[in-house]
Amino acid sequence: MKLATALTERANLQNKISELSIRLNNNAKVQEGDIPSEDPNLLLKELSKCIKSLEELISRINHTNSVTFIDDKTISDYIAKKDTLKQKISIIRNFLDTASERATRYSKAEIKIISTVSVVDIQKDLDKLSKELRLIEEKIEEANWTTELI
Repeated sequence: MKLATALTERANLQNKISELSIRLNNNAKVQEGDIPSEDPNLLLKELSKCIKSLEELISRINHTNSVTFIDDKTISDYIAKKDTLKQKISIIRNFLDTASERATRYSKAEIKIISTVSVVDIQKDLDKLSKELRLIEEKIEEANWTTELI
């Protein structure tokens, strides 16, 4: 199985577990004399089976990511870089939004609000970071489709 297929299966299992959680809660209580629409004991068994499958799959994905190299780094290294870049880009975008907001003044007597940074320069840096993120995501995606799950 390719790593990309395993990642899709992981997402499907996570969705199924979430749905099972909702179904369990919906069948946790009934009015006296009624029966639940689904047997909670069967749902619990199915939940346990899905959790076990998810645990095994995550372990295999993590192992594969930690021993598979792209260029000189493991997939895990690239995933860590991708996650931290996304966080940095998000923070800088929010900062730029704030820095580039125009303060409305109704007269020259009001206090003038100015940006503390060069928005243009930081936007150029942000564009470089975004490009780096896209390249990393492409490398990871390619590896996902070419790497066999261990």
